[in-house]
Amino acid sequence: MTQEAIMNIATQTIWTIIKAAGPLLIVSLIIGLIVSIFQTVTSIQEQTLTFIPKLLGIFLTMLLLGSYILNTIVSLMERLWSNFGEYIL
Repeated sequence: MTQEAIMNIATQTIWTIIKAAGPLLIVSLIIGLIVSIFQTVTSIQEQTLTFIPKLLGIFLTMLLLGSYILNTIVSLMERLWSNFGEYIL
């Protein structure tokens, strides 16, 4: 296996991680920002207040985008396994 092939696999893997985790992280970030603004406006400084909204937001995002995330990961694995013979030489 050449150094170029290893870099190609690493690049594909990193992009797959970004595409799979990105929507969940963005939703969590937006919900956290909204709750933080709400806490600032209402002077409520409860640390655990963001937990339930983030949990619900991530759950809904998983319901809506779960198939996209799974297809992205499966696509990477299919590409890796289809070229497995090249990697072991």
